[in-house]
Amino acid sequence: MDKPMSEYAADAPRVLRDFLTYISTIQGKSAKTAHEYYLDLRLFFRVVKHNKRLVPKETPIDQIPINDIDVGFLREITLSDAYDYLEYMSGERPTQQNSTATDYGLNSTSRARKVSAIRAFFRYLTDKKHVLEVNPVSNLESPTIRKSLPVYLTTDDSVRLLESVQGEYAERDYCILTLFLNCGLRVSELVGLNLSDFQGDTVRVLGKGNKERTVYLNDACRLALEAYLPKRLTPHDKDKNALFVSRNRNRINVQTVKWLVKKYIGQAGLDTQKYSAHKLRHTAATLMYQNGVDIRTLQNILGHTSVNTTMIYTHIEDSSLREAAAKNPLASVKPHTSDKKEKEEA
Repeated sequence: MDKPMSEYAADAPRVLRDFLTYISTIQGKSAKTAHEYYLDLRLFFRVVKHNKRLVPKETPIDQIPINDIDVGFLREITLSDAYDYLEYMSGERPTQQNSTATDYGLNSTSRARKVSAIRAFFRYLTDKKHVLEVNPVSNLESPTIRKSLPVYLTTDDSVRLLESVQGEYAERDYCILTLFLNCGLRVSELVGLNLSDFQGDTVRVLGKGNKERTVYLNDACRLALEAYLPKRLTPHDKDKNALFVSRNRNRINVQTVKWLVKKYIGQAGLDTQKYSAHKLRHTAATLMYQNGVDIRTLQNILGHTSVNTTMIYTHIEDSSLREAAAKNPLASVKPHTSDKKEKEEA
């Protein structure tokens, strides 16, 4: 769950807390967005302090304190510091914290989000707070994000994935996969579901920017929920309304769900490098579109602000049709040329 703003006081300097308050109250950013900005800027400060040798060399990056960050420190930050930070993010940063099997180097999408946080923070200091005369990162560009078609499972692959579920928490995990594959939820939306969000055959989903939408449940979802709820662990009081509960009796978190999905993808004999929890959202959207759901309806189901975002699934359909045409066994047959005919006649 999101961290209350008051809890930032323990390790966040005043200037950072003021910025988080500004984007929450003035700009109307969600608590989740404010928390992500906090994490991104905290890491940025830690890396800068490490690179400037303001802490002992052996201090782990994630243990460097930032409560001493002040305006004087911020005035010394340069564009080169930002580039050094992005270099660390692209090459040395673990993709999964506290995992011995992690890869290193965040992708361009993750780095672009961190650039946005840095630019917003220094724009605030320069244009709103007026504590900096010059914005040191005004020329900082976001990493280029390569646009590609969403990766998705076929219907048969999806069935294999569902059939791979087993174990002590099988009913819960099967329900998680079913909601992903049928409702097209984001991971954060799924872990945020509450018992009180369900009403008849609908569920209220809280999406990006605290925007609510209603998603209808089909028979598969209803049956999965009916099988899971009697087996649901009784959570601690603070999470008593959470739909999905972990073995520690807390609301299940994003990392756990991502791990569970990867586990079952592997058990189903599918490519764990290619598929992930977010790819199940793509799967739901693609299969719905391929089976006749119109683009505007799909936009509402997925919670996209712009229909242009949803339009990417029409490109998948175009690609599939093109591929089908190319696989026709007669695709390689070439017409006879007039020269060939003349030689045959001679």
